[in-house]
Amino acid sequence: MRDRAAPRRRSFAILLGVLLSTAPIAGAQAEPGIRILELPFKVRALRGPRSEAAVSVATSGLLPIARATSGQQGGHPVGEEESAPIAVVWGDEGGAVLALADGTVTVRPIGHEAVEGLTAAETPRGALPGSRRALSGPLSAYLTGRTRAPDGGDAAAILTIRERQPMAVSADPKPVPVATASVPAGGDAVFAPLRPRLLRLAGRPALLAATLSGADAGGLALIGRPGGDTAAAWTVTARTPPQPGPPLKIAGIADFSGFGALQAATVSGRGLLQLWTLAPDRIEPAGEAAGYAAGEDDSDLAVTVPPTGIPEIVLPVAGGAEIALVQAKGSLHERLRVPLPSPATTGIVILGEGAAARLVVGLADGRVAVVAPDGGKP
Repeated sequence: MRDRAAPRRRSFAILLGVLLSTAPIAGAQAEPGIRILELPFKVRALRGPRSEAAVSVATSGLLPIARATSGQQGGHPVGEEESAPIAVVWGDEGGAVLALADGTVTVRPIGHEAVEGLTAAETPRGALPGSRRALSGPLSAYLTGRTRAPDGGDAAAILTIRERQPMAVSADPKPVPVATASVPAGGDAVFAPLRPRLLRLAGRPALLAATLSGADAGGLALIGRPGGDTAAAWTVTARTPPQPGPPLKIAGIADFSGFGALQAATVSGRGLLQLWTLAPDRIEPAGEAAGYAAGEDDSDLAVTVPPTGIPEIVLPVAGGAEIALVQAKGSLHERLRVPLPSPATTGIVILGEGAAARLVVGLADGRVAVVAPDGGKP
């Protein structure tokens, strides 16, 4: 007997196949969106939210921007760098403030002179020329004692730490007392001309800085107060063995592995991304991966927290016009690569958080790209 239902079953199967082939796959990675910002100048510097430039602009009254969060009581604890919800870019012919509004990065032009005035404090008087200080509330640190690196370039003999001291309330104006400490890199090492980073270990402020030792070796030095004693002198409490190649640029500090331990991510001029677990008295290697770039000398590299909740490092891919979003849960691995119209050299910073986060990337050709890594309008 002829099966009259067979044609209907075949038609249903075809329709079902079409629907399944066009349905979105659950959990699929959204395509990253990319937009080139319209700027009337070529960008030669980019600073992100955790920079003194961004904080200076946000607190200057120059534009109606939300105030920065401080490193003092009521904001971030001392040791965590201050931040503002903006990025700042500038070049020889102008500057701009970048902010995130309704998922889109907006541009507000400011004059080149204004930018220079607001960023002047990045390099305090007596600091290594062109270097940037770290700042958190009453605590600041910067490189001093200009010297020659083993390769003939600039370096610093000393890390100077300044800390404003509490003072009694008085009707008479008095200068704020400041305690100053000078910490040498130790041995034959000198400090590389890269910004030191402030952090907190065991509830206390500490600093991490890149060092040079020998003509072709770099490392990290951890500076703190031994035993957590607030009366103790600042000193180098831990260091890494010298690593072959150019200095280690600190890309970011976070709990990248998700185990509750603070870690530093570094990338060297030879393209090696390394992860280091930090403790008050030691620095331990926690993984490495090759094939990345450090960008320009002291350009920023981003650390972002995607919707998965695992902090990741964002850095340029060596030898090409791509950036990689690298996670360290289990092992160092790439979550995503994003092609760009030009190599990322002048920095990568992050605006916003989670799924709303946008990456701002300074390109080698002077343009700025905005990347929405998890989809959406950039």
